[in-house]
Amino acid sequence: MKTQANKTIQRDAIHISKYMELGKGTWTNQVADLDGLRARFLAHMTRYERIFTLRRLRDPENEFYELVEIPKALLQEAETSLLTIQTTSTQTPPPGNCRVLDGAGTLKFELYFDGGTERKLQVKHLKKSLCIVHATWRFARQKADAEEVFEETS
Repeated sequence: MKTQANKTIQRDAIHISKYMELGKGTWTNQVADLDGLRARFLAHMTRYERIFTLRRLRDPENEFYELVEIPKALLQEAETSLLTIQTTSTQTPPPGNCRVLDGAGTLKFELYFDGGTERKLQVKHLKKSLCIVHATWRFARQKADAEEVFEETS
């Protein structure tokens, strides 16, 4: 289970800022190193039967929560997708990408290998339409004596 509640959250796209830590190991400016990191990502997924994200969205009147299942088979499509490394980056090790496209060349999602000090793997721009929304909750936002109160509406 991953959560997402950032202020810039998009309703139609899922972003997991820390899918997993990439830790130590070989990571230079070679695409072959990203292939090894992608293999670790795919091996990491074998430990899970299902992958969920609980998302919090807001508008001026409501708070929304949604429970979304990300199909493992969708993420596993990264296995055969093109890897690129940002050799011009000043980050050490340099970040890389694995962009997963559909048959028409439209982005389904992107793996972002963040080479900064945390060395983490992000899932970016994942189309929510390719996932399963299991539940949605809406809470009306009300102001009462300068403090927020939430009332369940569905």
